[in-house]
Amino acid sequence: MGTRKSAALGICFLALICAACAQKGENVADKKGDGKVTADAAAALGMEIAADLDARIAAYAPVEIKVPWELLDENEQKVLEKLYRASKIMDELFLRQVWSGNVDMRDKLAAHGDARLAGFFALNFGPWDRLNENQPFIGTMPKPDGADFYPADMTAAELEAWIAAHPEDKAAFQSNFTVIRRAEGGLTAVPYSKEYAGLLGEAARYMNEAADLAANESLAKFLRSRAAAFMSDDYYQSDMDWMDVTGNLVDLTIGPYEVYEDNMFNYKAAFEAFLCVRDPEESKKLDGLKGYLVKMEKNLPMDDRHKNLNRGSDSPISVVDEIFSGGDTKAGVQTLAFNLPNDERVREAKGSKKVMLRNICHAKFDRILYPIAERVLAKDQLGYVTFDAYFNHILLHEFSHGLGPGKLTLADGTETTVNLELKNTYSINEEAKADIVGEYNFYYLIDDGFFDRKLEKETAVTFLAGFFRSVRFGTDSAHGGANMIIFNYMKEKGAYAQDPATGLWSVDFAKAREAVTGLAREILAIQALGDFKASTELIEKYGKMGDDVRESLSRLGDVPKDIVPSFEIEKRYAVN
Repeated sequence: MGTRKSAALGICFLALICAACAQKGENVADKKGDGKVTADAAAALGMEIAADLDARIAAYAPVEIKVPWELLDENEQKVLEKLYRASKIMDELFLRQVWSGNVDMRDKLAAHGDARLAGFFALNFGPWDRLNENQPFIGTMPKPDGADFYPADMTAAELEAWIAAHPEDKAAFQSNFTVIRRAEGGLTAVPYSKEYAGLLGEAARYMNEAADLAANESLAKFLRSRAAAFMSDDYYQSDMDWMDVTGNLVDLTIGPYEVYEDNMFNYKAAFEAFLCVRDPEESKKLDGLKGYLVKMEKNLPMDDRHKNLNRGSDSPISVVDEIFSGGDTKAGVQTLAFNLPNDERVREAKGSKKVMLRNICHAKFDRILYPIAERVLAKDQLGYVTFDAYFNHILLHEFSHGLGPGKLTLADGTETTVNLELKNTYSINEEAKADIVGEYNFYYLIDDGFFDRKLEKETAVTFLAGFFRSVRFGTDSAHGGANMIIFNYMKEKGAYAQDPATGLWSVDFAKAREAVTGLAREILAIQALGDFKASTELIEKYGKMGDDVRESLSRLGDVPKDIVPSFEIEKRYAVN
């Protein structure tokens, strides 16, 4: 497959967009593209190129991501290099998962030499602008709902009809780790280990080499079991081993996890990687939250019979600085934190691990969130926008992903899971749950004395400012759509109000808390019943953007929508 060459091109593309778009931290909009070069690229591709490419690039604030080399001994640096090379392959895997034509288009862009266009393509992992509701910036083809997980001409109805006619195929077709292909006039499920054999084999080799070097036995065990999972498609044991990694400085999360890219069913997991350096002291400070996991579950505003008290309660928390990300997590919007694994069997046995990407959180707060707050919030509430409230809400968002219903038993006795029942509404529903239940838990922890009382107003106002940051990604994204639902619900209940004279927004603190509880109760009930119809109706009722929000967003034109990382580690270990 030419994987080594392809990986090298991927490195060049991200480096090119950073170099072309910004020097010494200047705004990317200050660097204009060469119109002739873009026209030549359009001619070479035989497709139209968006005329506003410069403005699209300017939506990202360039951020340099350093590596704390001084913290790593010689052996750890050798392990780090192997893990970086394995993580970089996740870029190549995800590129193929997004669209079958991506590799060919990437190679044509590389041959043409239009650095800005190639870099923007690399950032979006395809010709669709992820910060602009996936509008195409090369050509006019809409982004396929099923990505390349399914045949391009397959409809959702066709897959459902196939499963109904061939129930023996259901498990394989709904598996997170298969792609669906046409074969002999029908459909067939192809395991990831077969579809992506070459790339996965290369990633597994690097991980086994890192395991041989690693001094930390728990890390080495995980690396070997995850390398084996790449070859077998059975990720259970390696997820269990990942939960048990302790005492490590170099921190790796790698594999197929999130299902957002599968907008047809939310079945198929996309490949990603987070390579980080852990801060043991900061992680230890948050250990006290682990003792609240069962308490928070018991405190959820839902019927006791639906509360999930069987999950593991270990729930480790890691505060890390990201030094490289690959694949799904790097496409468009940069991840702030994550809560994994998603396998409900692992969650029941061991809980889930919350990982906070501290340097990414700081970059987004400083470069994006606070400047947004200055333009859309009432001046007398601006002082309530704080990094502490922002960081802790993100933490509780991740905690709340691990709370509430997971496995379900339907009225007819069917054993299933929330994600299978909510289908393509699951990602938006789950993100809305994590956000609103995260706020609900913030209030609970303040009442119980874990957090200072001053954070009660800070979290309410910072949460509102965060809405305007997230919804700029478009309501088609899981996070943007979820935030739109929450905002409209909160406004309906009187928790958010806009001053008609100034257009600025403020929070009614008493109504905010009541509204948070009400929406948390409604979403948890939908998940507990696996109610696809109610989930769809919630999105249809509250998921649309109003003119009031559009007007507020129009004030943010020169505030970046997100960051684009320039990873120092890529320069050090660039493949020639």
